[in-house]
Amino acid sequence: MVTETPNLLLGILTADCAPVLFADHEAVVVGAAHAGWRGALAGVTDATIEAMERLGARREHIHAAVGPCIAQPSYEVDETFRARFVDADPDNQRFFITGPGGKPHFDLEAYVVHRLVAAGIDEIEAVNLDTYADPDRFFSFRRATHRGEADYGRQLSAIAIPG
Repeated sequence: MVTETPNLLLGILTADCAPVLFADHEAVVVGAAHAGWRGALAGVTDATIEAMERLGARREHIHAAVGPCIAQPSYEVDETFRARFVDADPDNQRFFITGPGGKPHFDLEAYVVHRLVAAGIDEIEAVNLDTYADPDRFFSFRRATHRGEADYGRQLSAIAIPG
């Protein structure tokens, strides 16, 4: 989602996926993207930047913030998951480590930051907060699933242009 309209709040709900907020202070355009692994791989951040440019933003003026999301130590995946990323680009192997159980672990935040850098965004703030590992501060879909909980809640990340 993107807007140039003052006092219009853009919000992203997440519960392990990465919320990404964008702002071009010169063009006065903001954006918000929900970057789960599927969206991140498919280019949701690129699409958001392109939508901002259609409203007059310029890449070199866009700042981005990547909010709390599941971190690599908590994000165990299977080989099919890893293969999707490596098949898309062999360099994506760098976003995986082998976890204690011998399975791949994915670094969603680093991958999203990489996509932003590759898109020409120079100023990026990644908060480096793990939704899974911090139950007192964050909701987590994966943690709730592992615990057999009925619901998992969501975080709201929002951005607006002051009026």
